[in-house]
Amino acid sequence: MSNRFENKVVVITGAGSGLGRATAIQVAKEGAKLALVDLNNIALDETKQIVLDAAPHAEVLVITANVADEDAVKNYVDETVAKYGKIDGFYNNAGIEGKQSLTGDYDAEEFEKVISINLNGVFYGLKYVLQVMKKQGYGSVVNTASVGGIRGVGNQSGYAASKHGVVGLTRNSGIEYGQYGISIKAIAPGAIMTPMVVASLKQIGGEENWQEVGTEFVSVNPMKRFGKPEEVAHLVAFLLSDDAGFINATVIPIDGGQSYKY
Repeated sequence: MSNRFENKVVVITGAGSGLGRATAIQVAKEGAKLALVDLNNIALDETKQIVLDAAPHAEVLVITANVADEDAVKNYVDETVAKYGKIDGFYNNAGIEGKQSLTGDYDAEEFEKVISINLNGVFYGLKYVLQVMKKQGYGSVVNTASVGGIRGVGNQSGYAASKHGVVGLTRNSGIEYGQYGISIKAIAPGAIMTPMVVASLKQIGGEENWQEVGTEFVSVNPMKRFGKPEEVAHLVAFLLSDDAGFINATVIPIDGGQSYKY
């Protein structure tokens, strides 16, 4: 195992499950000091324990925060800097899918909720972390967009709008901050087998048939399967590392090739 993150501080939002948890485990195994952020404090404590099982010497700070609340975001950044003195890497990942429906039927409050977490939350994270990184003169940011941020998916107005917004923020901020030694990129995961995707399949197929729906869902993927959280974690770890310093203002799909299929 490489030690790409030895003495490096990595902040991860949405660390209570899914891609955030998988990435926390990966970078901790590579030596990172962690600040883990999630709204769900029980899930956060679970992640911390799993991380320490995988990397017993890891330093792990857990911070319960709602990323849609600007003050809470400023606080998790301040707490991280107070403990560690710097932020080397930021995985700006927290997000929700929201309820599925056609745009004409999409609930306006639901739209606002999805935007507030997925887009405002990513913006607030960038706003405060980039202030720290600019002072340092270095840093690496990975935002979680989605294939729903680079193409239409259907029945997901709030999600698609928010994730397209994350792509815009990534490109814009990357162009602004490259001169300060900071690289900012986004990933666009397809169907990765996380709790969020399971919940999505249950929205479509119900508790009884969600696995059948999943099988059908990935039948059109060139690789005929769901991605694994660990596969995404390896990509995020690479993008946060010094190995990826010249990758900036761009979006990297990790979806088995599906978004390029006609």
